Order: sequence, then structure tokens, then C-alpha cells
Amino acid sequence: MILTSRGVANSGQSNPAVSGCIRVLGLLGAALCVSLSAYAQMAHEPMVFENNAVGGPRLLEEGQPLAIVHPTVEDAQRGRGPNARAGGAASTTSDLSYHGGTGGVGVETTPMIVLVLWGSQWTNNDPTGEASILQSFYSGVGGSSWLNSVTQYCQGVASGTFFCNGSGAPAGNQAGMLVGVWYDSAAPAPAHPKQSQIASEAVQAAAYFGFKAAGANANVQYVIATARGSSSSGFGRQYCAYHSSTNSSYGNIAYTNLPYITDAGASCGANFNGLGPKAGITIVSGHELAETISDQFPTTGWSDSNGAENGDKCAWIASGQGASANVTFSTGVFPVQSLWSNAFNSGAGGCVLSYP
Repeated sequence: MILTSRGVANSGQSNPAVSGCIRVLGLLGAALCVSLSAYAQMAHEPMVFENNAVGGPRLLEEGQPLAIVHPTVEDAQRGRGPNARAGGAASTTSDLSYHGGTGGVGVETTPMIVLVLWGSQWTNNDPTGEASILQSFYSGVGGSSWLNSVTQYCQGVASGTFFCNGSGAPAGNQAGMLVGVWYDSAAPAPAHPKQSQIASEAVQAAAYFGFKAAGANANVQYVIATARGSSSSGFGRQYCAYHSSTNSSYGNIAYTNLPYITDAGASCGANFNGLGPKAGITIVSGHELAETISDQFPTTGWSDSNGAENGDKCAWIASGQGASANVTFSTGVFPVQSLWSNAFNSGAGGCVLSYP
């Protein structure tokens, strides 16, 4: 049963510690592995990331953990380059590997989605019907062959693992993932919310739906959707969406910042591959959904050696293997992108629209 409600204002925020490891390219191109906390101390201002074109971890706000950004169409295709193979074979150095998890949690074994339509700005202000499209998409995506590629990734295995081969606990893909919709319309959302404010709204949603007990959020992702004209700074120019996590009195909480996608036009998927003016809504939301399932608390789940996740590696492919396409779910036909599969092409890896 999907819980749906309206109202209730929000307040407060958490300021989580940053931990883990990323690779930073030095001036001579040498790859160094540094702790994320040390990395955050090095950066006195949020990172400018227009030239980091294929998505991945970025520091967006001081005092907040890294976010995994979804690149715009232009950035992804520029980063991929004119001679790149769209979703073709790759070595295991380009495959996803496991990074140990956070408190034992690296993937969502029984994923649950809570959709939050944040702010009174949603009232009579949804010209492209994004609220309805998102609810329909999230209601039907669970159990699909499109999302099933996440089940090859797992937790409870050694860091550096590329193939679970039946070990550990796999990521889930059960039907009925959408468990709650909250129309939080009692007050306006910030005009251009910061990451910390989006994180705070996710914590408020956890409280609202009663996910307060220890471990209650180990499989929940909170999608914080903002209304037309109320998106975070950088949307449509530097990213299409992002996901991250935050500490709270209810444990670690995974959340997605999902702007009003059609506001960005072609930069975030309008008419991409001829899939229609609303194509970006489900291409982007599906990207974030799959990434959160396989890397719930970034960047401790599954990512490649550059920090890219299963959605980043296949973002905005226009032709060839793994090109974005319409896919049929139990609730209708929706445009989606392909997802990275380590197992594809006899273990060489690649982008797939169905699995196995």
C-alpha cells in the first residue's frame, strides 16, 4: 500500500561527517587516493565541475557529503568523446567494484521509494504532469528486467570485489517499491534549495512516514522533487539531478534531489533520441533510482575507479548498444537510459536495457 498525504511544514538539518576515499587527479595526472574528509578540508569553496563531464562525486556545499551528480546531455556526450564506444566492452578497471559499505550497508536489498513533492509551489503548477508521471513510473519499475541489472551487485563482500558470484546479499528488484508519497505543501520550499536543505527535507520525510527505528532507513531512498521554477542552483547547466546521503537521529538517510526536469529542456532529456518532450523525467529519475540502489550511501557501494556509478557510465547514449529507449513496465511505457552491467559481454562490462 502506498501512503499518500499532504501538509506538514519542515525544519532542521543534519551535518554529517564525510568519510571514505576518492581519486583526485594531480597536475601531472597521477591518481591519488585521499580521505573524503581531508578532501573536503582542502576545498574552501564548493567544486566547480562543469568540465567533469561524465558525472560522479562532487562537493556541492561545504559541510555536506559528496553528491553524485547526473551530467547534462551536453556534458555527458562531450566527456564521452566522438570516438567512444557507446556501451561497448570495457576492462575490469572500468567495471564497478564494491567499496565496503557504510555500517555494513552498501546496496538496498529490498529497495523502497518515498516521493516527496516539496513545497506549496506544486499547487496548480505542474504543466508537464511530472508528479503523476513519477508516481506511475516508480509504481511500475520494481520487478522490471530494466532494473534487474542491479541484482548482480551485493553487500557483505570484500572491498574491491567486481563479481559477487552468489556471495553476500544482493541488491533487490522487487515489485511495489513506491511505499509513500508526501505532498508537503504547507509552506513554500526554498526558491533555490541548497543540498543541506534538501537533506533536511529527507529527514523530515523519514519522521513523517515513521522510519525512525534503528536500521529503518537501510533500504529507503527519499526522492525530493521540487516544482517548476524552484530548482537548485546549477540545474540544467551543471547537472540534471544528484543523490547523496545524510546522518540523522534515524540513521543514515539516502536522498535524491530531483528538480522539475522539463525546466531544463534538451539539456536534461527533452526529445532525447526522439523519445518525446517529457523523456527526461523518467530517464533522469530512473538513473538516480538505480544508482541509489547500488550505492546507497555514496561512495561506499558500487562505483568505478573514477567514482562513476551504474547510471553515470551509461548516461545519454544516443545510438548503438545501450542507447536510451522506451521500455514497457507494469504501469506503462517509459523512456529510460541503459545501466552498467559488469556481467555484460562475458564479464567485460557494458550498458544494458535489460538483464540478464
